[in-house]
Amino acid sequence: MEAAATVARVVLDSPLPQLDHLFDYSVPAELAGQVRPGVRVRVPLRSAGRVADGFVVELAEPDAAFSGTLSPIEAVVSPVPVLTGPVWRLARRLADRSAGTASDILRLAVPARMVRVEKAWLAAREQADDASSAPQAARESPTEPVPFPVRGYAGGVLEAAVAAGERLALRPIPRLSRLPDGTWVGEWAVTLAALATATWRRGATAIVAVPDHRDLEQLAAALAAIAPVGAVVRADASQSNPDRYKAFLAALSGPRIVIGNRSVVYAPASRLGLLVVWEDSDPLLAEPLSPYVHARDAALVRQELEGCALVVSGLVRSVEVQRLVELGWLRDAGPERAFSPKVVLTANQSASEPAARAARIPSSAWRAAREALSGESGRPRGPVLVQVARPGYLPVLSCAHCGQAARCARCSGPLGQRRAGATPSCGWCGALATEWSCTRCEHTKLRMVTPGSGRTAEELGRAFPGTRVILADGDHPVLRVGSAPALVVATRGAEPIAEGGYQAVLLLDGERMLARETLHVAEDCLRWWTSASVLAAAGAPTLLVGVSGDLARDFATDRLVDFAREELADRRQLRFPPAVRLASVTGAESAVRTVLEAVDPDLLIDVLGPVEVDEKSVRAILRFEYARGADVAAAVRAAVVRNATQRRRAPGGRPGYRPAPSLRVRFDDPEIL
Repeated sequence: MEAAATVARVVLDSPLPQLDHLFDYSVPAELAGQVRPGVRVRVPLRSAGRVADGFVVELAEPDAAFSGTLSPIEAVVSPVPVLTGPVWRLARRLADRSAGTASDILRLAVPARMVRVEKAWLAAREQADDASSAPQAARESPTEPVPFPVRGYAGGVLEAAVAAGERLALRPIPRLSRLPDGTWVGEWAVTLAALATATWRRGATAIVAVPDHRDLEQLAAALAAIAPVGAVVRADASQSNPDRYKAFLAALSGPRIVIGNRSVVYAPASRLGLLVVWEDSDPLLAEPLSPYVHARDAALVRQELEGCALVVSGLVRSVEVQRLVELGWLRDAGPERAFSPKVVLTANQSASEPAARAARIPSSAWRAAREALSGESGRPRGPVLVQVARPGYLPVLSCAHCGQAARCARCSGPLGQRRAGATPSCGWCGALATEWSCTRCEHTKLRMVTPGSGRTAEELGRAFPGTRVILADGDHPVLRVGSAPALVVATRGAEPIAEGGYQAVLLLDGERMLARETLHVAEDCLRWWTSASVLAAAGAPTLLVGVSGDLARDFATDRLVDFAREELADRRQLRFPPAVRLASVTGAESAVRTVLEAVDPDLLIDVLGPVEVDEKSVRAILRFEYARGADVAAAVRAAVVRNATQRRRAPGGRPGYRPAPSLRVRFDDPEIL
């Protein structure tokens, strides 16, 4: 009796929602030994003779009830099984949870193939006697560092929790730490590096996701001092495509410590033992591409699927994490003793000293900077950090007569000044405003509204003559500075680490930071201020200028967990996320209303809108309980598929015309309110 042919079930690399399911293909005899789960393949589509790329998800026997003929796989693109089973299950679950497509998740999880890199990797595996023994050989290397214990926490408690696969909301130690090679990093990096290394020594993979390259540099430096060479794999967006693919293949080779940005939560893992997300409240961990899954949510789902340990940590606890703590899904864990920065609240009043007035800072802030730079207070002389809200010179200008914001005559973008004496220009299109006049009062003079980092550095340089001024922002990236006295003017999130810490930290523009219209503004400000205050040397003051009230009190007294608890209570009363889930639906009004009609009203708390977004689209917001999330996502996804597959009369007589999809669906939209 002839053996039954094997069927390959393939997920196509296509963003079309109507193609987001597994397709069955027959395996030709000449490819029988090459087609395996996880390999890249090229398959035919029965429409206009097209060919599509995809991944083999599984092999199965033919369905006895199917009497037709399956199309054969056309080619195996690569013999490497790049799509692992756990990553496929994660992609499928996340896509279903967010009414998206699994292929959009897989584009984040599996980098583009680099042929030369792949051939070199295969050749190296062939030369090895046993590829799976490579990680063990590295662990037994006589030159590896001595195991490093977690510091500042009760002896062995965190290591035991991770080994047992617990889920932790970890409160870090807010201070700098000096590594054996003299490099200064945040203590949080040392803690996470020690936990990841302990996981790797047990023969399991640890994955650590951080928001940006500054955090990644600190974590990499800590791991270089703790973990053996070859154990750490770095995968981040700043790498070239060959380097990223090389890191991906290294993660496929066996247990590793994989570090990177938001997409690293999808990294392949040989026996995943630990998942870590650092600073989950940072918007850089929110995925800007469909289906817009936050790295924290991806980590939560992956932990549930694979049963590994999970650590979510940050200098400021997010409201989302606080909700999980109160539900008992995450266990709160903190250091043995409290570590609180020395924070001083100061009013934004006119200074009495001429130099302070020229720099537009209060007298108390000016004196703190002067004492730190000169050593008058008895403390060591050293650098001073000045945090400001905006980069540039004068990023915002207004009419000098009526105060209306100055706008570009071409595109209505904001007008600013790039440097002293420069002609004002548009921040969007770059057009020069040579003959600007106010649209309200026709006045032609401009005035400063918000000084940027460049203008602040210039004014502080005049207030402290003879002092070196260092500018650190997006256009002038600086990662580290020395211990010599200097004024370091940095925008939020761009603060460099000073050797030994700053002798004073001045937080300016707090009121401007709080003026942003977003649901997370208070949380963001706390994170910016705390991240800067942690860079201070032990006992050095941090001065928050011009901010008062409960938020300033929570920051000054280190009541950051209390802030998250109170914020969550307020959002429960208002039914704002994360107390409830929401989904935004944006597109043509007819398409949006089709989605709203497809969702059973009994599944929803309410519907906000639709309201007009622009001339061609509207937006509606669906609010629902977490328990209803799967049903709501399924109904929305069905409506999206129907919208994508509908046909209209072909323009110009073209048969088979399909209009471009006119819907954008985003679950758990962070900026919708």
